[in-house]
Formats: sequence, C-alpha cells, structure tokens
Amino acid sequence: MNTEDRVITIDSPPALAGGARLGSLEIAYRTWGRLDADAGNAVLVCPALTGDRHVDRWWPGLLGPGCCLDPETDFIIAADVLGGSGDTTGPMTSRGNRPWADRFPAVSVRDMVTVQRLLVDALGIGRLKLVIGGSLGGMQALEWAIEHAERVETVVAIAAPAFQTAWASALNHVQRRALDSHGDLELARMIAMLSYRNWNNLDDRFGPDTGSERTAPGWLDHHGAMLRKRFDPVSYRRLIDAMDEHDIGRGRSGWREAARSIRACTLIVGITSDLLYPPRDQQALADAIPQADLAWLDAPQGHDAFLIAQDQLDKIVSAFRRFDESQGVSMEARA
Repeated sequence: MNTEDRVITIDSPPALAGGARLGSLEIAYRTWGRLDADAGNAVLVCPALTGDRHVDRWWPGLLGPGCCLDPETDFIIAADVLGGSGDTTGPMTSRGNRPWADRFPAVSVRDMVTVQRLLVDALGIGRLKLVIGGSLGGMQALEWAIEHAERVETVVAIAAPAFQTAWASALNHVQRRALDSHGDLELARMIAMLSYRNWNNLDDRFGPDTGSERTAPGWLDHHGAMLRKRFDPVSYRRLIDAMDEHDIGRGRSGWREAARSIRACTLIVGITSDLLYPPRDQQALADAIPQADLAWLDAPQGHDAFLIAQDQLDKIVSAFRRFDESQGVSMEARA
C-alpha cells in the first residue's frame, strides 16, 4: 500500500471553542492510496480515545485491498487528534523551551474536527467521500456531518452517542479523580476498561470454568501498565474532558434538531453488548437522522468490539458503502 507520514504547520489557527489560542498548530497525519484528479475519493478516519494516525495498527481488519477502507480506490487520511498523545499539537509538544504539559488548554470534539478540516483544506480536498470513526472517533464523525454538511457525502459513526450520557460522564469523573488525586493513569485506564468490556465476556475469559490461569485483575494490570508506557496523562485528561462535553445539540436547538440537519447518508453502528454506550443510544440517534441506516455489531466483547470484531465490522461497513454507491444519490438530492 502507498502510505505516507507527514506533518503540516498551520500558522495562526482559529481560536479553540473555549477561547484559547495556540499561536501555531502542527498536524501529524498519515495517508494510504492516491488522491483522484478530482479529489473525489478522500476518506477520513477519526481516531478513538487512545488511537492515532496509524490506522493500520489499530484497525488493520478494515484497511487494505478489498476492505471497507480500500487504498486501491480510496485516498485514506488519518490524523493524530488535537490535544492527544501523538504528534499533533498537544500537552507533549513544546511551547517555547518546554512542553505545554498541564498548561495545554481544554479542547472539544468540535476543535478536533476544526483541525481535521484545516488538514483537509491544506490537501486541496473540497468534499469527503466518507468520514468514519468509533467511540470518540464516532463523535467526531457526527460533528463533521453537522458542522460541515456540505462537505461530507457519507458518515459511519460506531458506538457513539449524540451526547455524552450521565453514566459515561460519571465513569470519566472517577478516572479524573485517579489522575488528579493520585497521578495514576494506570488506575484510570483500569476503570475505563471495565466499561469497555461486557461482564459476560470477562466471565467467559477468566471464570472458574475456563481453565485459564489468567485473571481479570491481571488483565486490568496489564492494560493499565501498557497505556502508561505510551500515553501522556495530561492528554488522556484533555480527551476524556472533551468526550464529556460532547453534545451535537449544543448551540443547535438540541440534539434531535441537530441530528435532523444531517444531509449525509449515515450508518449508525451499535454494539449489542456495549455497556458504555448501550444500544438504546444508537437506536435513538439513528431514529433522529433522516438518512440513517442502523446496523448491529453482534459481538460479546462490549464497547471494545469495534476494535476486536474487525472482520464482522468490516463486512457491515463494506455492505453499507456498496449499497450507498449503488444508489448514486447526490448530496443535493438529499438536502
């Protein structure tokens, strides 16, 4: 596959939603495939909470020839999110002679989309054939569909709600306490992992009848330690804060009105075993979007199934893309 890693610099970027200004902005991104002469085959992948521009590492089952993200026909773009732990501007990047660290300002999902839009503009792309993401990435995809409706042809939002629920916000609050009171990213990650999996899945893996010598506590310790090695705690805090502020209806007369404004052909994918964003969240969202289809990823792993049951998810998204392209309905006709 033809792949490229690049970084672009945006001088004097627009102010963040909270009013802060960054001075300059670096956007680290990666591409697969070739952009058509008319720039009509661009696909944007929006990373989840601890994801990054390396889609080939965390979504390999969806990326490749014959997959729903096919570099033989698509020009696929993914960027490290603003405020994250990658190489896009965030707490780990320098401001003057030292990193931003905890001086880095609050960011929102809408800010992340603004940065992606700046990248797309810099690449000379006027319209995106597809915007896709799961969880935090799905929140970004929904914002693209609303804020830049004229520039998005199709949207796939996986395991993402219209707004952050009280349940998910409460879980993030406990993670913040672990970070703020104890500086413990490992503990924060363990709390999150319990919401990312389904209890039945843990019983099936670690219960007394499995014969496994591994334990659920050991599994949690492993995931906590692994994240500590690769992710910045301040970035983690900024991103869960952004998720808690997510509401497609803020400033738009409520989430249902915002959902009704979506013009893109949309696929909402819910996960049947999801404890973090349960099926009712995706059902309500799909019901509110005029052009939405609803599909179910029937997998036992819970919220993380969009990263685990990749073959199944690839079939769902591929079928949607084939059907959408067979219809040949223009964006103007959907308005």
